Amino acid sequence: MTDTRPTPRLRHGRASLAVSFFVQGAVFALLVTRIPALQDRYGVSDGLLPAFLAAVPILAGAGSVGTEHLVKRVRPGLVLRWAQPVVSVALLTAGSGTALWQLALALAVFGLSVGALDASMNMLGVTLQHAYGRSIMLGFHAAYSLGGIGGASLAWAGAHWDVSLPVLYAPLVATLVPVALFASRWYVDRAGEQEKEKDGKQKSPEDEPASAAVSMKLLLPLCLVMSFAYIGDSTVSNWSAKYLEDVLHSSEQLATVPYNVYMVTALLGRTFGDLGVRRFGAVAVVRVGTVLAAGGFAVVAAAPGAWVGMLGFTLLGLGLCVLVPQTFAAAGRLFPGASDAAIARLNIFNYVGFLIGSPLVGALGGAWSYRGAMLVPMALVLATLWYARSFAPTPARYGDGHERSRTVDVG
Repeated sequence: MTDTRPTPRLRHGRASLAVSFFVQGAVFALLVTRIPALQDRYGVSDGLLPAFLAAVPILAGAGSVGTEHLVKRVRPGLVLRWAQPVVSVALLTAGSGTALWQLALALAVFGLSVGALDASMNMLGVTLQHAYGRSIMLGFHAAYSLGGIGGASLAWAGAHWDVSLPVLYAPLVATLVPVALFASRWYVDRAGEQEKEKDGKQKSPEDEPASAAVSMKLLLPLCLVMSFAYIGDSTVSNWSAKYLEDVLHSSEQLATVPYNVYMVTALLGRTFGDLGVRRFGAVAVVRVGTVLAAGGFAVVAAAPGAWVGMLGFTLLGLGLCVLVPQTFAAAGRLFPGASDAAIARLNIFNYVGFLIGSPLVGALGGAWSYRGAMLVPMALVLATLWYARSFAPTPARYGDGHERSRTVDVG
């Protein structure tokens, strides 16, 4: 696909989808950063809490699988339009109940709907990137990171001033849901085809879908990279504070800093990452990100003190931030005729990595050492180098047996 100037419709679609990513980042941060408050509100025991937390990504995976089949009948934009309010209302319900069954039901709804939301959101992102003819996927995930920073900051303020969960969540949900619904008016589905039809252009053979089927054998390298990236991400989100305080002997206050640094550097990396993809290509960006992330884990594992440890988490944010958006983009290139299905399946491995990462580091840290445990996600992330060629613009084979290059990402 050649790089053409985006139409107003595409620009509006891009802005509206960025709003959706921002809202989801804020909502998810407001859930995960207030888990201790939810535990106290419902009296969830330490033994039962992991089961509640594990249920969310498991159900999200089920929601992603269901979305693959749903988008065969319903546009991804319509799925996203209604999944996003459900996720937000589920957050409010989780923070407002009093009985344990209410928390369980709210988290179940949250998990299922967030799987549909994540899948449909990235489907629209890949579709828009195809229509733009250049890398824009990292920008959407930058909006997610910005929303996460905002949500985590509000959660910190709520905890600092002892604001109850219903009082914290209710005005935010009342604001975010109308904003997301308003923005959803400009979602663009199957953008490339719609724009060609609008411009009165006929499809060329190069624009025809390569295949209507998704081969898991071809998708598997990207699935592994997605899992590795989220194992790394969940290691930071779940263990950075404990690692700084218990292993590097920082103060309790300083121990809260690494995750914020990680989120800020991830935002910066994603903000400027699309420029790197356009200039150097997705393979080069993924390789650099992988080396930075692996180097970050190495610095964390060897750090003599807290400030060097924070340098490691800074490198981790800059490195890991490019992997997930580029993995979704690569799936769209690999299966141009079935990108929605490919992304729905790939999205499952987001939750696989999340489920594996935290228990893996915790078990290794308890049985061995937390310094040594940091080397395991380092090795897994480093394995991404082996699969880096999967991020290259791929030739698509057509029915006439010829191959035509599809260079969507490096316009």
